[in-house]
This record gives sequence, C-alpha cells and structure tokens, in this order.
Amino acid sequence: MYLQPARRAISEILESMSQKDIIAIVDDDAGIRDALEQLLTSWGYHVELYSSGEEFIRAAMVSAAACLLVDIQLGDISGVELGRHLSASGFSFPIIFMTGSQNEITRRQATDFGCAAYLLKPLKAEELIGAINTAIGKNRSEIGG
Repeated sequence: MYLQPARRAISEILESMSQKDIIAIVDDDAGIRDALEQLLTSWGYHVELYSSGEEFIRAAMVSAAACLLVDIQLGDISGVELGRHLSASGFSFPIIFMTGSQNEITRRQATDFGCAAYLLKPLKAEELIGAINTAIGKNRSEIGG
C-alpha cells in the first residue's frame, strides 16, 4: 500500500532522467535542417525545426528547446541578430552558431554576444554533440538544475 506512491515517484524520476533535451534548429536550408534532424534524433535528442529567424521568434514563447542551433546566414535576419532579439525579449536560450564562411567579424560578434559555440560547416558530429552537451550543461547550472 505504501509502496505504490514510492514506485510511482521513482518511475517518474527515472522517466524524466531518460528524456532527452529538445534542440531547436534554425536554418533557411531545408537540406541542412533535415540532415541535422536525422543526426540529432539518432543521438536521442528531440528536435524543433524552423526555417527562419522570424519563425523562431514567433514560436519562442512556447518552445521547449534546451538550446538553439542557429545558422549565421539566415534569409531574413542574421543568426546574431536573432540572438540579440531573443535576449532583448527576455529569452536566455544557449545558442550554438554555425556557418559555412570564416568571417572573423561575424565570429567576433557571435563570441561577444556570448554564444555557447561557433562551429564551421561542414559540422563534425562529435564536435556538434560536444557543443550541445556543453551548452545544455551550462544552461542547467545557470538555472540551478
């Protein structure tokens, strides 16, 4: 009789520990979004997909993302501008920027913004997963988790 609530509590704890985090991918290239979705889901992550910065801004209030994977060169606004807008709106998603061009000015802007990582395309799976784990760990420590 007394064991039933305890079993339920333990079951809930184990279930929450086994749930993977949600990663939001913001990239205007459908092929990149699909490839990243396949990679991240194969590693056990859940994924939210957005084709533009504006699309993510509209969804930010309800997004359950633990971190964002954002292309620097979005069609509507830059990835750094997206990060600044989210920050100014009170959101504190850890952001991993990714880019196909080695532009030192953009890298400095992203670093000054406080990105969790700045990765060059083509992305290496191990590097990406490491950056995500670091970003999520950083986010959890900031919120006391």
